Amino acid sequence: MKQLLTWPNMLTGLRFVMIPLLVVLLMMDQTRWVAFSAWAVFTLAAFTDWLDGYLARKFNSESVFGKLMDPLADKLLVTAGLLMLIPLGRISAWVCLIIIGREIFITGIRGLAASTGTVVAADMIGKIKSNFQYYGVGLLIFPLNLLPIPYQYELAMGLIYISVVLSIWSAVNYTYKLRSIFVETG
Repeated sequence: MKQLLTWPNMLTGLRFVMIPLLVVLLMMDQTRWVAFSAWAVFTLAAFTDWLDGYLARKFNSESVFGKLMDPLADKLLVTAGLLMLIPLGRISAWVCLIIIGREIFITGIRGLAASTGTVVAADMIGKIKSNFQYYGVGLLIFPLNLLPIPYQYELAMGLIYISVVLSIWSAVNYTYKLRSIFVETG
C-alpha cells in the first residue's frame, strides 16, 4: 500500500478528480470567468502530468501503478477536453476521433502487453504529442479575446493538427516496437 501512496501517484489521482470539474465547467455558459476557470483547471491538471513524472524520477518512486495509471489519466484529460470542445464549435469531431481512436488503440496495446508481463511506458513521440495536445487544447479552452493572442484559434488548431500527425506516427511506432506481442498472444 505504501508504494501506491506516493506523491506522483497522488498527483495522478488528483488529475482523475479534476476531469469531472473540467467537464462541468465546459458544459456551462462560456462566460470569460467560466472559460478562464476551465482553462485553469485544465492547465493545473496538465501540469500535474509533468510534476508527477518529475517527482517519480527525482525520488526514484516510479511504480507499475504509475506507469499504467498516469497515461490513462492523461488520455482521459485530453479526451474530456476535446469532446467538450466539439459542441462549443471549437474543434471538429473528425480531429477528436483520430486522437481518441489512437488513445484507445494504444491503451489496447498496453493491455495486451500487460497480459504478457510487459509494462509499456510512454515513448518520446507520445510525450511530444501530449505536449502539443495540452497546449492546443489549452489554447482552445482559453477564452477568446481575453488576451491579445494573435491568431489564437489558428495557433491552437495548428498545435492540434501537429498532434494528430504525431498521434498517427506514435501509434505506428508503438505497433512496430510491440509487434512481438501480437505473435505471442495471437
